[in-house]
Amino acid sequence: MPTKSVSELVRDDYRAADVFKKWGINYCCGGHAPLAEVCRIPGFDQELIEAELRDARRGRSLPASIDSINWPLPFLVDYIQHVHHSFARNAGLRLQQQLESFVPGHLKKYPYLAEVQDAFNLLMVQLLEHMRDEEERVFPYLRQLFSAYESKESYGKLFVRTLGRSLDTVPEEHRRIEAALLNLRSLTGHYTFAEAACTNHQVIYHCLREFDEDLVQHMHLENNVLFHRVAEMEKELRAL
Repeated sequence: MPTKSVSELVRDDYRAADVFKKWGINYCCGGHAPLAEVCRIPGFDQELIEAELRDARRGRSLPASIDSINWPLPFLVDYIQHVHHSFARNAGLRLQQQLESFVPGHLKKYPYLAEVQDAFNLLMVQLLEHMRDEEERVFPYLRQLFSAYESKESYGKLFVRTLGRSLDTVPEEHRRIEAALLNLRSLTGHYTFAEAACTNHQVIYHCLREFDEDLVQHMHLENNVLFHRVAEMEKELRAL
């Protein structure tokens, strides 16, 4: 690692860019110096930087061996909110800032980047609105639903009839988000950058791919696990 240039380390793994950005290290067109040489600058701790680079490389996706289908519903809701919603907000904001900084200076060479930026901004508008609705209205209903289901409360049937419509808007919101995501994939050629693309361009496309992969996992947990189980609970409560 110490003998590789900063740019090479980022090209090997785009997640290194966040570490170098934190330390104020230029990893794009001026990132030709080896890491060991860069770390001779006073105030740079090579061991700490290398440790942060190793941490950055660790995957954050849900292992296939994890059986999310059998997670308690409150835990599943908390997981979606605190892991996927948090990632979407934080990573999405960083990507918007990266695009805002990068796109204007590269439109002459890559004119399609304007559409990519607009498409990602639209995706974020829809996603943020959807997550806010879930956190303020949908998830509180689901937590109450689970409580009524677990204790087989007599009010469960009335509860579902009166508040069950909280979920009515979710499928259409998901369809809009998925359409925006498909558009982003189309505009970027599934996040394929030109061979001559600079390091910043490569990092942005890698980050967009990571955002896409997390959102797919996020939507899977909601569509195929969470709301499937909720429908079964509501059906049982209506039968009380």
